[in-house]
Amino acid sequence: MRLDKLTIRAQEAVQEAQSIAERMNHQNIDAEHLLLALIDQTESIVPTVLQKLGVQLPMLRRYVEAELKKLPQVHGASVASYITPRFKQVMDKAFEEAERLKDEYVSTEHLLMALVEDTSGPAGRLLRQAGVTPDSLYQALMEIRGGHRVTDQNPEEKYQALQRYGRDLTDLARKGKLDPVIGRDEEIRRVIQVLSRRTKNNPVLIGEPGVGKTAIVEGLAQRIVAGDVPEGLKGKRVWQMDLGAMVAGTKYRGEFEDRLKAVMREIQAAEGQIIVFIDEIHTLVGAGAAEGAIDAANMLKPMLARGELRCVGATTLDEYRKHIEKDPALERRFQPILVTEPDVDDTIAILRGLKERYEVHHGVRITDSAIVAAATLSHRYITDRFLPDKAIDLIDEAASRLRMEIDSMPTEIDEIERRIRQLEIEREALRK
Repeated sequence: MRLDKLTIRAQEAVQEAQSIAERMNHQNIDAEHLLLALIDQTESIVPTVLQKLGVQLPMLRRYVEAELKKLPQVHGASVASYITPRFKQVMDKAFEEAERLKDEYVSTEHLLMALVEDTSGPAGRLLRQAGVTPDSLYQALMEIRGGHRVTDQNPEEKYQALQRYGRDLTDLARKGKLDPVIGRDEEIRRVIQVLSRRTKNNPVLIGEPGVGKTAIVEGLAQRIVAGDVPEGLKGKRVWQMDLGAMVAGTKYRGEFEDRLKAVMREIQAAEGQIIVFIDEIHTLVGAGAAEGAIDAANMLKPMLARGELRCVGATTLDEYRKHIEKDPALERRFQPILVTEPDVDDTIAILRGLKERYEVHHGVRITDSAIVAAATLSHRYITDRFLPDKAIDLIDEAASRLRMEIDSMPTEIDEIERRIRQLEIEREALRK
């Protein structure tokens, strides 16, 4: 058994199996210890696969623990733990599974497949009782892996890359988790028009912070769900990419490129059904560029040029000029759409549409006069920010303050009580 041919997660699972055996005072490390370690690995593919197959993980965990409690306990400082022949069989079977799937490393899914096929002990029996069969497990794995092979020691980062580094706005709109988009119909129609073009069908929303660029894309997602779009956009999905999550934790050269390639492969596999939304699109320029590596913008250019990637961007005018206009090859792929600040009347309409959400969240009633005052006063006195963001913040802040006053002690009484407590401490100190 060559540990250097195990992925990082698989190595962690084997080490955790040994730790579980030591904690439970078991001298032998068995397949059940390994199964428990795999169930508890939140970052690996195993819990995802088992949940996909309808397995109740807490229940399976309890059954595995019950089996482990039946094993004999050995106490004493000089007791050395060892692996059982069945554990070795499972590991050998995992290496065979990796070879069969043409993977270069043994990953946690290979360990799980080996455990399912183990007929000589409780681990395989418990998995089969939970409804996991070798065939169903293989099918679920292929769906999640999406044609990826294990070619390095950290393959999990490439599985379900879209779910890992983005969020499905159309799914959120379907579940009613997005705020209603009031107004902005003209801008949404313009975005739909650009997306419907044959070439250069990548709109980039340019406007000051807080004017509602992201809300326009959320409005597009809501329209797609409602079916209020041209035939060419019906059934499409809008995914918002998180470049920060993609860059986070990339220590070595090539890690970021691998993650981005995995996302691009999933987008290509969707065959035009996915529209990508990148907020702060200027961060593409230079993202992930280490010594000798290429940045995200240069990696996306070929896909944008071939029309394989439909992308909606959002950025400010300053950042657009500073980063994107300086790269003509990138700039010519995008169609700018200017998003202006709404006037006070439009802001009042937006606030009226959002009022109910804030009333439910804070548990207070917001009057119409408060909405009008928030729009007019924020426009008049808060000069360094933009509508409707500053008016929404004002309503949110006022409602939060009112809720705090309702739930907690009045400020005057609170201050007096704190003063009394301070004087009592002083009195006790003087007595000593």
